[in-house]
Amino acid sequence: MTETRNKPLRILLIDDDVNLNRVIRYQLEQHGYQVEVAYNGNEGLQLFREKPFDVVLSDIRMPDISGIDVLKAIRAIDQQVIVIMITAYGTVEQAIHACNLGADDFLTKPFSQTQLIFVVEKAVQYRKLQTENQSLRAMVDRELQLDNMVAASPEMKRVLNLVKKVSRSDITVLLTGESGTGKEIIARAIHVNSPRREGPFVTVNCAAIPENLLESELFGHVKGAFTGALKDRKGKFELANGGTIFLDEIGDLKPELQAKLLRVIQEREIEPVGGEERIPIDVRIISATNHNLKKLVDEGAFREDLYFRINVINIHLPPLRNRRADIPLLIQHFIRQYSGEDDWRISPEALQLMERYPWPGNVRELENVIQRAVLLAENRLITPEVLPEAIAQGAPGASADGQAAMDDLNLERHIRHLIETALKRANGNQSKAAEILGIPRHKLLYQMKKMGLAS
Repeated sequence: MTETRNKPLRILLIDDDVNLNRVIRYQLEQHGYQVEVAYNGNEGLQLFREKPFDVVLSDIRMPDISGIDVLKAIRAIDQQVIVIMITAYGTVEQAIHACNLGADDFLTKPFSQTQLIFVVEKAVQYRKLQTENQSLRAMVDRELQLDNMVAASPEMKRVLNLVKKVSRSDITVLLTGESGTGKEIIARAIHVNSPRREGPFVTVNCAAIPENLLESELFGHVKGAFTGALKDRKGKFELANGGTIFLDEIGDLKPELQAKLLRVIQEREIEPVGGEERIPIDVRIISATNHNLKKLVDEGAFREDLYFRINVINIHLPPLRNRRADIPLLIQHFIRQYSGEDDWRISPEALQLMERYPWPGNVRELENVIQRAVLLAENRLITPEVLPEAIAQGAPGASADGQAAMDDLNLERHIRHLIETALKRANGNQSKAAEILGIPRHKLLYQMKKMGLAS
């Protein structure tokens, strides 16, 4: 993709129908696109090799080579360019076949200008989203490289040293620690630094999915397995094939599912709900819990044989209050993440207050505090005034599980409400909304983008 915000989209139109080409070209140029036309497949491929294009529109049936062959040749050259096939009603099956070979979409003749523009823009937006997701994944993967994960405390240095060792193999790992200590981040780090790094990393929160749906979520189901099962559906284990599955809050699994999970671990096969066929899987399993699993085993609430299967290596993540040396590093990391800038500072008074605070919600609570502070701070300086009251007044914090503090800091609700209220008062004017909030406009736009609010 070579489109930029300042340059019009470049489209290559390949069709042997001279009159149709003239109409399509006119419609696209009316919409601001740059269009070049080829009247057969070979001419189109020659143009494609010579010039950069963002989108290719190609007819399926042409006299020299087919649109399918054009598609194959283009995909051999460029995997990112958008390819949309044009087909007559009688060749829709060929167009669907083309999509299976890598085409992004197809148009069936006759089509209106509205349909044409809609299909082109939909494909462009989808590819843009794909590219952004790939960039985001690459950025996250870079941050999770062990060389880039910095820890100051001896406790976290020991954790990272153990992560480095277990990443080299497929050994089953159990992560333990309080809520918010970063168990999912460590699980991702193990995956990113393992031989399975190119495979999928699939997360399942065993406590968040209703009990009656969890088996289907894990192992999939076949059509008709239960009311509402209108088609076959792959489960998380099958989606994680070749990669890693992260079973968060595994201590919340009910006994029946514990037995089925044990069988999957032992036999390396899954059986979808309502199905009879067993599907082999190649998956690394990382589990996590904030419960005392050994105690649950002793109480009969968790299977002992499953406990030993998932607990081959145990990595315990200490609470943030027990590794205060990491707090300044984490603060700087989250400031960069949520400001998007490098020249932010935190006052000595604010840093001292944050180092004293017991952080009942652990790293997750610290992250939320910094996200809030970045939104409210002035002159790129975090001071005690932009910290939550419990921290700014040196209060001992919330209950042991940090729930009260986390509820107070539910930024998906609290900060979104601040922004939406300001925008409403400003009648949608972003500059005025930023002025109401007392922050620069670029910071408001950054936060709106972060929170998925339309700009």
